[in-house]
Amino acid sequence: MNRYRIILFVCVAVTMLSLLSCGKRNYNKDDIYDKPSKHTTASVTHSSRTDEKGDVYKAWKRLDIKLGKEDNKELYNEIKEWLGTPYKYACETKGVCTDCSGFVMKVYLAVYKKPIERNSGRIFEKNCKPISRNNLKEGDLVFFHGKNPGRITHVGIYLKDGYFAHASSSQGVTVNSLAQNYYNTHFECAGRVK
Repeated sequence: MNRYRIILFVCVAVTMLSLLSCGKRNYNKDDIYDKPSKHTTASVTHSSRTDEKGDVYKAWKRLDIKLGKEDNKELYNEIKEWLGTPYKYACETKGVCTDCSGFVMKVYLAVYKKPIERNSGRIFEKNCKPISRNNLKEGDLVFFHGKNPGRITHVGIYLKDGYFAHASSSQGVTVNSLAQNYYNTHFECAGRVK
């Protein structure tokens, strides 16, 4: 009898952990994920993993992000290693699969040596100091809502010049512009990790 209770407890715990990740997103196939807007040079996607991310790195080079001495090269290199990782809910393994909060959590641990929460809403609530969109700096976090404003369902890492890296449900780990229509209209808030 105790064995069955343990198995039931483990199953319930695993289910709860997976539900506490980013939250289910209902992105429309026609959303801006699939096409760059007039405000961005390119978006980086995982369109082909057969050529050792060659297409991903070509797209990265087309982005209008110029790195200077003051930029955190370790952050950009870590994100490049994640580019093209397919989206999968409740996963957080570089090159295999990830969701948005798993990607952000792993990058923050690797680059800044800071452990943060595993859920996009709780990352903002527990790990961030709120900042305005106008005060975004490299490494800050940007949060988005789905259909319901006020409820955080997605998180990404701000880079510079209006770009941020995130794990898109339709594109995997990618880089987009905050000026793109979807992200502009679904922007919820920004935070600086404490």
